Amino acid sequence: MDNTWRLAFLMILTLHSTTIVAEFGVVGGVGVGVGVGNGGGGGVVWVGGGVNNPQPSGSSSESKLDGAYTALQAWKSAITDDPKKILGTWVGPNVCSYKGVFCDFTEDEMGASASAFPVVAGIDLNHANLQGTLVKELSLLTDMSLFHLNSNRFTGTVPDEFRDLNSLEEFDLSNNQFSGSFPSATLYMPSLIYLDLRFNYFSGTIPQELFYKNLDALFLNNNQFEGEIPQNLGNSPASVINLANNKLSGNIPASFGFMGSKLKEILFLNNQLTGCIPEGVGLFTEIQVLDVSYNTLMGHVPDTLSCLQDIQVLNLAHNKLSGELSDVICSLRSLANLTVAYNFFSGFSQQCSRLFFRNVGFDVSLNCIPGRDMQRPQPECSVIPGGSLSCLRIPTPKPLVCGSLAVSASKHTNSTSSSP
Repeated sequence: MDNTWRLAFLMILTLHSTTIVAEFGVVGGVGVGVGVGNGGGGGVVWVGGGVNNPQPSGSSSESKLDGAYTALQAWKSAITDDPKKILGTWVGPNVCSYKGVFCDFTEDEMGASASAFPVVAGIDLNHANLQGTLVKELSLLTDMSLFHLNSNRFTGTVPDEFRDLNSLEEFDLSNNQFSGSFPSATLYMPSLIYLDLRFNYFSGTIPQELFYKNLDALFLNNNQFEGEIPQNLGNSPASVINLANNKLSGNIPASFGFMGSKLKEILFLNNQLTGCIPEGVGLFTEIQVLDVSYNTLMGHVPDTLSCLQDIQVLNLAHNKLSGELSDVICSLRSLANLTVAYNFFSGFSQQCSRLFFRNVGFDVSLNCIPGRDMQRPQPECSVIPGGSLSCLRIPTPKPLVCGSLAVSASKHTNSTSSSP
């Protein structure tokens, strides 16, 4: 995933920084990110304690910090276990000295930099092992751009009032025990770019509004979401989407094949998806990782996958796919791992045979390929699953003209025809 936007965000937050302190040290300066949270979280890990002893510059500053004090004290009262004693510093009105709370300076409403005053710009309590719930008062932190709670023991739901967090760009609740339906408040956060809800107990359906948001990264994996994937999946501009390890059913939306070049990684693995792999897959995308394993997909593998010239990992394993793997799939230039095990493929081309000598991981075990070792017993191959399934098949020209090339050619043709 492209982290350019996150690096730029960190540079902005450190403009007023004067000192960096490890392990939540409280000295002047804004906390600085030093890595990526593990254990399921994908956000930035911070050190430093925020702006110490900020100098208020008027009623705007006092109002902002008073609101922050109210919000953080209300939240502190809803936290029932703090084994690392982090909240021991959450005493008094100087919220910028609290561990895990980071402040930055903002201009006044007239845009006068000389009247800049401190506000809470971020909260990072990754791996704090806190137990408790979220409170609606946190919605008062309207200048907050980052809210990371990866690897704690928070329960309950996300308050609807969180929709007022207009400045929030990164929202990471991964590795907790949150439950309830999809947190609809996130759909109203206009600045949100990074949403990480993985490894929780969220359930219900995924709202279609989510794929209209301007997200760059979306992690919903390892929850209990169910129902069909919204048909507007292809509208999402995200570069990374992870829907793995849920209870999603129905077909992969046809719009998935037309998501555009920004998409780099998408994971559907370990759900209850059925039907065909959409015929348009690969036409317009530049995916590097595609994983549809551990579902119940049937039918052929569309030749349009040959357009994925940047793909490195293609995992089709543990489905009910059939037919033959063709040259156009096995000749993908960037391929590092192709896994088709536990399907009903009946053969593969000469180009696929060469994968064994290209230092490419190629697993074809437990299919129905004559002459190969570790295949299914013959009785299992006598009836191919989904034999009556009608997958729309687009006639494939030779050579296949991929979508991105077709768009370029179309633009060239139009410009030529419009020339005097």
